[in-house]
Amino acid sequence: MFVVGALLGVGFLAGGAAGLVGTAGLRLQLGNQQAQLATTQRQSQREINALAARLGELQAEANRLNALGERLTRIGQLQDGEFNFDKPVGVGGAGPVRDISEPELREGLDTLNRQFADSGEQLSVLESMLFNRQLDMNSVPSREPIANSYITSSFGRRADPIVGGSQFHKGIDFEADVGDPVLAVADGVVSYSGVRSGYGNVIEIDHGNGYVTRYAHNSRLERRVGELIRAGQEIAKAGSTGRSTGAHVHFEVWERGQYVNPRKFLSQQSPLAKG
Repeated sequence: MFVVGALLGVGFLAGGAAGLVGTAGLRLQLGNQQAQLATTQRQSQREINALAARLGELQAEANRLNALGERLTRIGQLQDGEFNFDKPVGVGGAGPVRDISEPELREGLDTLNRQFADSGEQLSVLESMLFNRQLDMNSVPSREPIANSYITSSFGRRADPIVGGSQFHKGIDFEADVGDPVLAVADGVVSYSGVRSGYGNVIEIDHGNGYVTRYAHNSRLERRVGELIRAGQEIAKAGSTGRSTGAHVHFEVWERGQYVNPRKFLSQQSPLAKG
């Protein structure tokens, strides 16, 4: 009995030791798996962070292109609502869908980045072209020389208002009161500011592109030769100096050294916009 008991005790001890060894092995294996999992998670997180950085760059580029598109819409004078850069683009498709792999995602981001870069370069060139065109348009007479007025004498042959007889009127007369602001009809540089026979106090503006405008019979001149003028800026005060029967603004347009009918320039749209 004693021998049998001893043998049983030894068996139990051996089994317990074996169990302890097996448990320790499982714990070690579990620890290794957890370490590998943690390493994989850190690597995955680094890849996600890298993709998030790429996504942030693309979002910034998309915002830049949207802002550029809005500027082009304004410069090109497109109708409101013709282009809405905040509206999502409709897309669709058919077929089976599968999970995308990380290399495929990176390739797609690279392709999108190249497309954004190409689009940005093209839009920048277009912006430069439209800006230059806008400068050309601003240098062409395209508005009236006095606000809230009306024409009192048109371009062409007419009866002379002072001595009678026939006279060719080289410009258009606008109703005005003494002291009313006379406005530049386009961007340019003052090429003359002084008195001309028959015209009284005169200002002339050279707009480039062969255009010169003349504003006559002013009571006071407010700009000097060489000053840069923007469209709509005040250049003189209306009056009745020179050969005149009363206060008004005499307005002439000269194109490449020849006077032309100013009427076609009196709209708010530059003639270049129709070309």
